[in-house]
Amino acid sequence: MRIVIAGAGAVGRSVAQELVDNGHKVLLIEKDFARYRPPTVPGAEWFLADACEVSSLQEAEIHICDVAIAATGDDKSNLAMAFLAKTEFGIDRVVARINDSRNDWLFTRAWGIDVAVSTPMALVAAVEGAIDVGHLIRLMELGKGSRTDPGFGPGEGSPNIAKLTLPPDSRLVGRRVRDLPMPSNSALVTLQRGNRLIIPEPDEILRAGDQMLFISGSADEGGITAMLQGP
Repeated sequence: MRIVIAGAGAVGRSVAQELVDNGHKVLLIEKDFARYRPPTVPGAEWFLADACEVSSLQEAEIHICDVAIAATGDDKSNLAMAFLAKTEFGIDRVVARINDSRNDWLFTRAWGIDVAVSTPMALVAAVEGAIDVGHLIRLMELGKGSRTDPGFGPGEGSPNIAKLTLPPDSRLVGRRVRDLPMPSNSALVTLQRGNRLIIPEPDEILRAGDQMLFISGSADEGGITAMLQGP
């Protein structure tokens, strides 16, 4: 794939290097000359310009890219770049970085964003997931949007990834996956048991300490919580 990344700070360069190592073609756009350092990611193309300007993006020919990543340290810039990438250049998949969790509500499909990655919320989720056994922790929102988006059914909300560590006193310990009363728009994707990653087959029996990874609409998270906690 050909991928354009706006922002050549520590995050942008790190993402670019990973993508280059995985065989992708990467274009890094950076407007600050102090951060314009091609030797740091020699396998990528570099372009000194403002990714929030249509003329710069045209000159960079981002219309031939498959994915755009807005990875600057400024949320306003990430919103602007994402919006232009989607609306002006028709890029299929747009990913944006959220630096301030208070701006989370803005990073939706209305701004052309298919996936928003919140650095603060990811850190919070990592901490809560380690200490808050027995509670559903949202890790990431996939394809954020509004209830009017055609991709969502009535009342589903945007799809999320969430996890829960099964406590010893849970009523689900000892039950088979097939017997879980899952909400209709939700799925148990994986179980992590110690160092083992388990694809949950119908006859798999849940154990205390299992880390359960779910995908569900935001409106269905209450149903998952109810299933886990019981009446």
